[in-house]
Amino acid sequence: MAVSMRDLDPAFQGAGQKAGIEIWRIENFKPVPVPKSSYGKFFTGDSYVIMKTTASKSGALRHDIHYWLGKNTSQDEAGTAAIKTVELDAALGGRAVQYREVQGHETEKFLSYFKPCIIPQEGGVASGFKHAEEEEHKTRLFVCKGKHVVPFARSSLNHDDIFILDTKSKIFQFNGSNSSIQERAKALEVVQYIKDSYHDGKCEIAAIEDGKLMADAETGEFWGLFGGFAPLPRKTATDEDKDKTVDSHPTKLYRAEKGQAEPVESDSLTRELLETNKCYLLDCGLEMFVWMGRSTSLDERKSASGAAEELLQGSDRTKSHIIRVIEGFETVMFRSKFDSWPQTTNVTVSEDGRGKVAALLKRQGVNVKGLLKADPVKEEPQPYIDCTGHLQVWRVNGQQKVLLSAADQSKFYGGDCYIFQYSYPGEDKEEYLIGTWFGNQSVEEERASATSLASKMVESMKFLPAQARIYEGNETIQFFSIFQSFIVFKGGLSDGFKNFIAEKEIPDETYQEDGVALFRVQGSGPENMQAIQVDPVASSLNSSHCYILHSGSTVFTWSGNLTTSEDQELVERQLDLIKRTDVKDDSICHHGFKKPSYSDSTGSSICRFEFSVGPNLQSKAQKEGAESEQFWDLLGGKSEYLSQKIGREAESDPHLFSCMFSKGNLKVTEIYNFTQDDLMTEDIFILDCHSEIFVWVGQRVDSKNKMHALTIGEKFLEHDFLLEKLSCEAPIYIIFEGNEPPFFARFFTWDAAKSRMHGNSFQRKLAIVKNGGTPIVDKPKRRTPVYGGRSSVPDKSQRSRSMSFSPDRVRVRGRSPAFNALAATFENSNSRNLSTPPPMVRKLYPKSVTPDSANLAPKSAAIAALTASFEKSSPAREPIIPKSLKVSPAPVSPSSKQESNSKENSMSNRIESLTIQEDVKEGEAEDEEGLPIYPYERLQTTSTDPVTEIDVTKRETYLSSEEFREKFGMAKDAFYKLPKWKQNKLKMALQLF
Repeated sequence: MAVSMRDLDPAFQGAGQKAGIEIWRIENFKPVPVPKSSYGKFFTGDSYVIMKTTASKSGALRHDIHYWLGKNTSQDEAGTAAIKTVELDAALGGRAVQYREVQGHETEKFLSYFKPCIIPQEGGVASGFKHAEEEEHKTRLFVCKGKHVVPFARSSLNHDDIFILDTKSKIFQFNGSNSSIQERAKALEVVQYIKDSYHDGKCEIAAIEDGKLMADAETGEFWGLFGGFAPLPRKTATDEDKDKTVDSHPTKLYRAEKGQAEPVESDSLTRELLETNKCYLLDCGLEMFVWMGRSTSLDERKSASGAAEELLQGSDRTKSHIIRVIEGFETVMFRSKFDSWPQTTNVTVSEDGRGKVAALLKRQGVNVKGLLKADPVKEEPQPYIDCTGHLQVWRVNGQQKVLLSAADQSKFYGGDCYIFQYSYPGEDKEEYLIGTWFGNQSVEEERASATSLASKMVESMKFLPAQARIYEGNETIQFFSIFQSFIVFKGGLSDGFKNFIAEKEIPDETYQEDGVALFRVQGSGPENMQAIQVDPVASSLNSSHCYILHSGSTVFTWSGNLTTSEDQELVERQLDLIKRTDVKDDSICHHGFKKPSYSDSTGSSICRFEFSVGPNLQSKAQKEGAESEQFWDLLGGKSEYLSQKIGREAESDPHLFSCMFSKGNLKVTEIYNFTQDDLMTEDIFILDCHSEIFVWVGQRVDSKNKMHALTIGEKFLEHDFLLEKLSCEAPIYIIFEGNEPPFFARFFTWDAAKSRMHGNSFQRKLAIVKNGGTPIVDKPKRRTPVYGGRSSVPDKSQRSRSMSFSPDRVRVRGRSPAFNALAATFENSNSRNLSTPPPMVRKLYPKSVTPDSANLAPKSAAIAALTASFEKSSPAREPIIPKSLKVSPAPVSPSSKQESNSKENSMSNRIESLTIQEDVKEGEAEDEEGLPIYPYERLQTTSTDPVTEIDVTKRETYLSSEEFREKFGMAKDAFYKLPKWKQNKLKMALQLF
């Protein structure tokens, strides 16, 4: 569609440049901007154009345009508003969705812009009516369904809706007996709006319950205004019949030709019927869609809109909405009306129109940033969860769950199901997450068992924990960040899996005496890395990934041509983690695997495959295109493989839905422009982010429906209401009101105090409206969590509150004998606070290659607790865990140990003695960066006596300053200023890479 300067109304120039609402009123057939102070005020004699601009996650601006027609507006003004809406869309490049809004029958999306409601005022501009003069307050009756005024008569009342009677001195809210508590609470927001807007916040409020009769004084006063009580009629049959007739209207397709609607005859409704150079009308009863092809002119689009108006006027369908969509930007609702709609269409969406408009406006000095196509915002996903907490994992075996040791809790099998419980510090209390993980080869019986066991755990903890359901291959960033180093093996250990493969005569890949194992390495860093076992064939490779190939005593690493240096560092980190096994050499079998811990039914010892190799085993690096013959032989020969990165579902802009679940059927209603206040305590809601969904359960939901929360989430994925092609295996989180985790609350402007208020939401809101302020709410009592069989919550001062998305915060796990001894001491019930779980500590890698960032990060609170417990002679004292500790890199000297006995210096010296190199052995030195130093000969990749407890991707950091300068010919700070590729080249020459 060509755009010229004459198409642009001056009032629209510069519109839609930033997120928000813009409103124009039609005056003398021209759009005139409405001042922001008057937003939400509409006159019954006027027509308006309203535009909502939204910034999406990608950074691009999206527009929804509405034209609102007052019940007394003239036909000319209504026609002008319709035409100007088409012009405004053209000025924005021709991609906005356009809606016709008729007073009293507005769409939910439109009403969401003006919460809690709009109450049109009598009057209009000169071309319609004169504005109503200020006069004595008149008694008015409102019905909250649709937020419009109804006649003031007893016959207007019914049992299904909520009515608001606004008198001069008091506002009455009449709650129909069939209305829901959610509707009543929402209606109170309208009462508050009327009180503030028409009574200056000074009037009495009364809530009248349908069926209460005259027993209450306020009820008697209410019915007295209607001349006394009488039984209420039901809704008028004519209204119900009209609604049913319109809603059951058969869907018909028309072609718009010269302002006329011509029926399109076809046996089925398909996308192929729509031609890009024409406009069409799709009459669906309550909605009339106008589809405009991208090759149509502005005049043709205006003409098609006029044809839609005439079609509705001739059939007395005032409640029907007109929705105009542009080819390539059709709404979900429009696409759902067709029998078939392709996932992708061959429509070239040109930026020429938008670019031309932008150029025209730019010459006039208008900021056109919003009109230009925005590049997607690339951001690393954040877990929004503290990853310093306590993790427990169980493998499901039949109807039972088996607790895994700390060493095995991040090693999963694809044929098994697992339950995990994670506790972590929140803002003011301990938070919990209980989840299930289903392997792709796990059996349905054990999936059901895992779900049941996890739900019982949540119920036993009085619904305090959030709950998660996760399938293999669809893990969330929270899951990976909690487990940090996660490995998935093929096969399974459970009885259910073994019985299944025995029945189906499927080879068991779990245990191999001399097998070949191929692992794909993925992740974003040491706090989030995974090794996934795949079929050991060449077709499993991908140029975008790195791999580890393991066969007996042979280990290869393979890097695809599309991998980055970060990917390659990750595979080295993963391999280093494998090599730094905590078992002795004599426990490694002749295949290079960990010695057997499993026996078959005959009692024969079978070599159990563990992803661990001897510490002295060296890997052979392979680059794509330069592989050795031995590498390909292990994979069964060369074959074609992919070069496309395995992508995960991206998070999209969130959508909130209210739910009704009855007899296995789920009905949802989308809530537009949602806020935290839309989450009603008596209801269940679904937040859809595409990559995962959240089922929010209010405190007042009965326990039976709480137990259906997971089923509701599964039904939502199955129905795919937004036609997003949602996977039925997408992660589901169940969130209970009052215990919202930060990874859910981030989608709102969140007030934690609101979600923790107890009691009936309607009564609470009624008290607020009556009293003119917020009622006093008792501070929620600290809940007693169930933690490993003990009931206690660590004091806030005892736990760090740093979130895992801070680059300085990593959960650490100790491996050295010294720290194992410390942990053993801490495990002694006589020497530690039983409410504090034994911490897991891990070696902290240098986070950066620069010498400044290689300095010591603050030690974790858990290590401080360990040391405090270890050094304190009195067993009754609980460990003191400060929020953050400044760590000195200096080694502990005998004098400092003596000083630590003094009362005033013991704590400070204890902190100073605690450094990141907890595994440094006696007699080892350390450099100025706080890392242990080793001789060059032991750091080389070809060393016969290699150091095992180092970060192998940064071997050079363990050289002394003198030896570093000798080998590299420069100081460390100069080396780290070099480009990354040049650093690696120098390291390779010195066999340090």
